[in-house]
Amino acid sequence: MSRTGFATTHEELYRARRDHPELIEVPEATFLMIDGQGDPNTSGGFALAVQALYTAAYTIKFSLKKATGRNERVPPLEGLWWNADNDFTVGTKDSWSWTLMIRLPEDLPAALLAESLSSAKAKKPELPISDLRVERFSEGTAAQVMHIGPYGEEGPTIAALHAFIADQGHAMRGKHHEIYLGDPRRSAPSKLKTLLRQPTAS
Repeated sequence: MSRTGFATTHEELYRARRDHPELIEVPEATFLMIDGQGDPNTSGGFALAVQALYTAAYTIKFSLKKATGRNERVPPLEGLWWNADNDFTVGTKDSWSWTLMIRLPEDLPAALLAESLSSAKAKKPELPISDLRVERFSEGTAAQVMHIGPYGEEGPTIAALHAFIADQGHAMRGKHHEIYLGDPRRSAPSKLKTLLRQPTAS
């Protein structure tokens, strides 16, 4: 059975050139989200939030497959990041705020979603699944570029993305957005792929 999903039908949102930013249009979508604050490398809350999202997302995947036969891919983990001055190249990460999220199928039945979240809570009561929410999210025009390497070395790539936005005559708006296309548990830090995105206004 072939697998379907947002990542396969909207590939332009999950692919970007390395060191060559581009402008794209990002459509509105529905996400599972959870909020938090602190250094993602040391915050226990960050790790638990990731586990909660994936537990819920895979419960939804298998519930949908059982109910309809559809074998949907679970899209990659995404993160929105912000701090007092929206500068992620310097300073301490303890002051960072974040929203982690995973895209949901657009036509997901409400009853199946509710049942899946209830099942996920019962299976993993130690996870903050009750803190998850479902929200529509829209970015519109945005600039994006691919970063390859450790998360802690994104600074120059982010700076290049911001310079590109200025060169295009656009201004930054909204929150810094990252899409994690690599698995840090399985890939060497030097090979991790992270799509960096920044909404813009002309």
